[in-house]
Amino acid sequence: MSVSGTDWDLLSSYAGLLSLACVSIYAGSHGSLSSRNAGGEASEEEEEEEEVERLSSQDAYLFPVIGSAVLFGLYLIVKYCGKEWITWLLQWYFTIAGVGSVGKSLIALSRWTLGQSRWQKFDKVQLLVLKGRRELVSLSLRTPSLYLIPLGSIPSILYTVGGSATRRSALLTDLLALSFSHNALSLLKLDSFKTGCVLLSGLFLYDIWWVFGTEVMVKVATSLDVPIKLLWPKSLSFTAERGYTMLGLGDVVIPGMFVAMALRYDYHRAAQRQTPNISKVYFITTLSAYATGLFATMTVMHVFRKAQPALLYLSPACILSFLIVSLARGEFKDAWAWMDEVEDKAEPKNLAKLHTNGKVHHGDEAPTAKEDAVDISAETPPVVENDAAVDQTVKKRTRRKHD
Repeated sequence: MSVSGTDWDLLSSYAGLLSLACVSIYAGSHGSLSSRNAGGEASEEEEEEEEVERLSSQDAYLFPVIGSAVLFGLYLIVKYCGKEWITWLLQWYFTIAGVGSVGKSLIALSRWTLGQSRWQKFDKVQLLVLKGRRELVSLSLRTPSLYLIPLGSIPSILYTVGGSATRRSALLTDLLALSFSHNALSLLKLDSFKTGCVLLSGLFLYDIWWVFGTEVMVKVATSLDVPIKLLWPKSLSFTAERGYTMLGLGDVVIPGMFVAMALRYDYHRAAQRQTPNISKVYFITTLSAYATGLFATMTVMHVFRKAQPALLYLSPACILSFLIVSLARGEFKDAWAWMDEVEDKAEPKNLAKLHTNGKVHHGDEAPTAKEDAVDISAETPPVVENDAAVDQTVKKRTRRKHD
């Protein structure tokens, strides 16, 4: 469709893809907030979810290296072995991963819709896997999750084994990609703005080299038909006759991690000042910078009719937005020194629970000297170093109680 020489179909596609990416980052950023960030108390199952490792500067330095190795490996496979079997393998991998990813996103959406207090009123179902008296796996779910997880498997099944109308359709691709993005932003957290700047700078160079310097990036992106991209039809009527505008999921998740960290820093600032009013100035600034950078990418791509490395524009936009707002507010030194670390607990997770004689002991509830402490030291062999640490901890607590 063309009016007065303007391709409104294509422009609407750019606008739709831009909106989809920004909404994905907005949702994922708020998903990265823990209950403690929001000023509430976390339930037991939420504490288990929230304890994730932060990406450090060392990890950020390795990111471009590992990414380059994986990308070039995929390129060699596609070029010399064909794309059919690797596409088939990756499709099944993302199908299985999509079941858990969509289900987890549905649970997060339901929890946000109902509110935390109402969500916690549902009964809790706990799946516990033991080896002897040692806990291997513990999974706590509220009863709605038992229905949401099977429901979340539908897009993956239709995407892989559905009919011709649904199989690998753009709608299902977007549903799966959005769930992957949401969960990645919720779980992959940077530990500081320094790490974020290192990561964005390294991938800035990575993107330039593999897009402009070689055919590798474009070849792999156009050959593998897997749900790791956002699609929007080049049509106001959402038909697929002209194809789709595409944005790789990495161009959402990588800058999105930086934006999500800015939101957590806004909550940190509010907690330090002990104010209920949260000024999301860093979050709004970095998210706006992301939208501006993506708009610049699409503009250059549209004018020159050539694929562009999105991080060429997104990385400087996000870094500069942080530098400008922190320097303008006189907070650069504090922001640069801030570390988003997991709060220390009274008990590490690997020492928190012992299962002895069918009983579960939490925290400092040490087993009694007459029963469980003796059984642990005498009957349970230290199969790994953590088991030995558990034994020593329990013995010391038992001696203190006798004293």
